Amino acid sequence: MRSTRMLTAVDSHTEGMPTRVITGGVGVIPGATMNQKRLHFIEHLDDIRLFLMNEPRGHPAMSGAILQPSTRPDAEWGVIYIEVSGCLPMCGHGTIGVATVLVETGMVEVVEPVTTIRLDTPAGLVIARVAVRDGHADSVTIENVPSYCVRLDATVEVPGYGSVPYSLAFGGNFYAMVDLDAVGLTFDRSQQQEILAAGLAIMAAINETDPPSHPTIDGVDHCHHVEFIAPGSDATFSRHAMAIYPGWFDRSPCGTGTSARMAELWARGELALDTDFVNESFIGSIFVGRLIRETTVEGIPAVIPTITGRAWVTGIGQYLLDPSDPFPTGFQF
Repeated sequence: MRSTRMLTAVDSHTEGMPTRVITGGVGVIPGATMNQKRLHFIEHLDDIRLFLMNEPRGHPAMSGAILQPSTRPDAEWGVIYIEVSGCLPMCGHGTIGVATVLVETGMVEVVEPVTTIRLDTPAGLVIARVAVRDGHADSVTIENVPSYCVRLDATVEVPGYGSVPYSLAFGGNFYAMVDLDAVGLTFDRSQQQEILAAGLAIMAAINETDPPSHPTIDGVDHCHHVEFIAPGSDATFSRHAMAIYPGWFDRSPCGTGTSARMAELWARGELALDTDFVNESFIGSIFVGRLIRETTVEGIPAVIPTITGRAWVTGIGQYLLDPSDPFPTGFQF
């Protein structure tokens, strides 16, 4: 058996969405901060992401996380988030998967009933509190980075769809929130291709006419997520279909998307602090969110969200590259 690359990983899924946690084979990525590491990875090491996320080793909705030494003294581990769409500043379902893997593999000291893991992410410090019983990670509550609303009740002209109302918020990534009724679609997986097409068109229109930009995180300057809100959703219980560039749905309820949605509802005065918000994914899985305190981001009113969800270890693997393999960075189909 010949191989020019070997990466080790622990695979998991968070409420239906995969996280391939890379535990070895990458080495230490250069950079003084985790976001500098992320930007270096994008420019110089993206073939690793393509190798792991694309077919045939991955699939069109694959997601992962690369463990790194922390760059800050108040965190145990650093994380670089990867998926088919690129290299993210933060990933909620991925963080829940990482925390679960760290406990289940013994890569952190496990304490019952709660193991607290502080993670250095490109978007900032994220705290994961893992509920542990009999050595098993039952659930994870993450305390996310500051989340805020960028614009409420804006409109964007979208070819083929006309003037589309939307709101935009940051929860670790930027999210456009659009009522499904506004594009004439129903919350039904039989319409998934139509919903994806609408989402991609809306993303493109926002990025072409009024792209967002985070004031303190370099390289976070686009919208690659459209959270289509199902009819009947409110500040207590919400259902959505999360369309993601370049054309797939989040299987989980999306942790950073849930954070963005709560920031939008808070900005509207509809969601108070210390109030449960239940968010349901397109496949029916659930995250429970809460806003625990107010803060600011460069003078912008913001909130600190928590997200609670579950993850399960699904496998342990070594991913190899034979030098004669015609697809060293995989392929998209």
